[in-house]
Amino acid sequence: MTPSFAEHPQMTVEEFEQIALATPETVTLEFIQGKLEVKPVPDGDHDEIIMWVLQQCMQQRPELGLYQERGLEVERYRTGRARVDGALAPVGTFAGAGEWADPAGVLMVLEVTSHDADTDRRDRKEKRDGYVAAGIPVYLLIDRQNCTVTVHSDPGGGSYRESPSFPHGATVKLLDPVGITLDTEPLKDYAA
Repeated sequence: MTPSFAEHPQMTVEEFEQIALATPETVTLEFIQGKLEVKPVPDGDHDEIIMWVLQQCMQQRPELGLYQERGLEVERYRTGRARVDGALAPVGTFAGAGEWADPAGVLMVLEVTSHDADTDRRDRKEKRDGYVAAGIPVYLLIDRQNCTVTVHSDPGGGSYRESPSFPHGATVKLLDPVGITLDTEPLKDYAA
């Protein structure tokens, strides 16, 4: 059995945070499962999808905020750092927090796939595993390549026990603690 990066990380979390601070705004770095990751700069369609989800959240749950590009401490023992496309949490959750915040209070994390070779590994697997390990109740993945919306929920035993996928255009109900319904028809305009 080959050891994972999480067992033998490339660097310490502290070293990663120093590198991330010195990185220009045109590059986004993450530290997932002990490995330094470069996250691609989003394109316009990516931004429009996040804005669409933000509007849905504001209309249905105004007491919550969808915090974009929020740095979260993820994975067991907080050994990972992810800059999420969106973190849904009660307004005020991140007051006084630094660049990398504890995910306690986060109800849902949103990721929108990018057009790069690492999307499958990063967004569909590694981040999912990091978010469940951090105890985040819902991971919403909007997959532009597959034209699907996947709702990972019911964390337990180191994985999300529910992970239904819906085609763009379907009505998707995000149950408690999120409590939002998404009519995903507009996503068809931003797919692939």
